[in-house]
Amino acid sequence: MLIPQSHALAVILCFVTMLCWGSWGNTQKLAGKTWRFELFYWDYVIGIMIFSLILGFTLGSIGENGRSFINDISQAKAGSIINAFLGGVVFNASNILLVAAMAIAGMAVAFPVGVGIALALGVIINYIFVPKGDPLLLFSGLALIVAAIVIDAVAYKKHSAAMKKVSKKGILLSVSAGVLMALFYRFVAASMATDFVNPEPGMLTPYSAVFFFSVGVLISNLIFNWFIMKKPIEGEPLSFKDYSKGSISTHLTGMLGGIIWNTGMAMSIIASGKAGFAISYGLGQGATLIAALWGVFIWKEFRGASKNVELLILLMFLAYIAGLGLLIYAGK
Repeated sequence: MLIPQSHALAVILCFVTMLCWGSWGNTQKLAGKTWRFELFYWDYVIGIMIFSLILGFTLGSIGENGRSFINDISQAKAGSIINAFLGGVVFNASNILLVAAMAIAGMAVAFPVGVGIALALGVIINYIFVPKGDPLLLFSGLALIVAAIVIDAVAYKKHSAAMKKVSKKGILLSVSAGVLMALFYRFVAASMATDFVNPEPGMLTPYSAVFFFSVGVLISNLIFNWFIMKKPIEGEPLSFKDYSKGSISTHLTGMLGGIIWNTGMAMSIIASGKAGFAISYGLGQGATLIAALWGVFIWKEFRGASKNVELLILLMFLAYIAGLGLLIYAGK
C-alpha cells in the first residue's frame, strides 16, 4: 500500500483533507436547491462506500510497504473491525445533524460552529490517547481556533439580528453535531496499527480502516436516515418514492459529495502515521476555514452585513489561519 514517508508529505495530505472536508458541503448546497438533505444523504453515503472500495483496490493494493488491502482485511481481529465500524456509526449520526444544520443555518455558520467544536474536543481526545507533537504549540493553536469559533458565532448573531432571521435550531444542531463528531476519529484510530510499514497482527492499516468505517456509515444510515425521513427536523415526512424522483445529475451530485468527503478521510488517516492522530485530525478539521470561505464569498451567506460583522469575519479567518499554523509546527 502507498503511505507517506515524511512529515512534510503528511502535512500536504492533511491540507488535502482540509480542502475536501471543507468543500463537500457545496454539493449539498447545489442539490439542496430542489432536493431535501435527507434525500441527498442517501447518495452521499453511497459515494463514501464506493470510494472506499476504489481506494482499497488501487492505492491500498500497490507498493511494497505494509499489508495489501485484501491481506489486511483477512487478518483483522474482530475488535479492530468493530472499532472502525463504530467510528462510522458515530460519524454518521454527527454528520446527519451537521447536514441538517447546513440546510437551516448555512455553511458559514454550521461548519465553523459544528466542525470547530469537533476540532477542539477531537484534538484533546486524540492527544490524550496518543500524545504526539509539542503540547504547548498544539493547544495554543487549538485556543486560537476556539477563539475563531466564538467570533464566528458572534458575527452570525449580529448579522441574523439585523436580518431578523435567528436560527436557534441551526446553532443547536451544529453544537450537537460537533460533540458527536469529536468522538468518531478516536474509534478509527483505536482500530489501527501504530506502524503502517510493519503493522501489528490483527490491527488495521489505513485503507482497510477506511473501508470498515465506510461500512459502518452505510449500515447505520439505513436506520438513522430512515428515521429522519419519517420524523424530519424541518418540513414534511419523506418516503423512498420521493428519492426515486431525483434526476441522475442530482443523484450523482450527492455521490460526488461522499467521494470528496471520503477522499479527505482517507488522506487524514494515511497522514496520521507520520503526523500523529491529534495533528492529522486537527489540521483536517481546518476545513472549517475552507467552508466559511465558500459560505462567505461564493454563497454570499453574509450578504448585506454591517462593517462590524465584516470585521468579525476577518478576525475569524485570521485566528483560524494562525491556529492552523501552530498545529503544523507542533508536529515538527
